Amino acid sequence: MANYTIIGGDKKEYGPVTAEEVRQWQAEGRLDANSLMRSDSDTEWRPLATFPEFASAPTPRGTTPPPLTALPSRAREGSPADALDVVRSPASSLLVTGVLNSLWSLYILLGDAFTPNHKFEEFTKLVTPMVDVKDPQVQAMLNGPMIKFFCGTAFSVGNDLFMLAISVLIALGAWHMKALRNYEFSLIAAILAILPCMTPMCLLGLPFGIWAIVALRKPGIKGQFH
Repeated sequence: MANYTIIGGDKKEYGPVTAEEVRQWQAEGRLDANSLMRSDSDTEWRPLATFPEFASAPTPRGTTPPPLTALPSRAREGSPADALDVVRSPASSLLVTGVLNSLWSLYILLGDAFTPNHKFEEFTKLVTPMVDVKDPQVQAMLNGPMIKFFCGTAFSVGNDLFMLAISVLIALGAWHMKALRNYEFSLIAAILAILPCMTPMCLLGLPFGIWAIVALRKPGIKGQFH
C-alpha cells in the first residue's frame, strides 16, 4: 500500500501517511485540491487533485484549509520547496560543469585512442627549448621506459577514462541534487568537483563545487532529501 508525504499550509512536510489519513485530512478541510504531495514512487511534488485515488473524496468548501498540525512529530524543519530554492542554482551549475567535463574528457579520449604517438611528440616539443634533444643522455631519457609509459597510449587512455568517469559522477550527483535525491551522493559529487586535477575544467569545478557544498550543508537541507 502506497504512503504519501504532504506539504502543509505551514510549508512543512508531513508524512509518510497512509491514503486513509489523507482522505481524513481532506474531510477535515486540512487539504484541498492544490495541496502539494507525493507518493513513495514519485520524484516530484504535485497537487492533490492529480491523484485519482483522492479525486472522489469530499473536500469541504469555505476558507483556505488550516495548516496541518495534527502530527507535529512527523514534520521536518523547512520544506522541500525551501530546499529546492537553496540547491537549484548550485546544482544546475555543477550539472553544467559535469556535462562539459564529460564532453571534453570524451574528446581527449578519442584523440589519445586514434593518435597514439601524439603525447610523446608533444612532450618532445615541450622539452626541446630547454635541452638539446640530440644529446645522447637526453635521447636515452626520451627513449626510456618511464617516458614511454607516461606518454604511451595505455596510460593516456586509462587516465582519460578515469577523468570521464569522475565527470559523469559529478553530473549524476548534480542531477540527484536538483531532485533532492541521495544526499550523500550529491555531496560526494560536489567534493569531486573541487579536488585538483580530478576534472579537465577544474577552474569551473572549484567555485561551483564549493557553492554546492555550502548549499548542502545548510541547516534543514539534508532532511528534505529522500
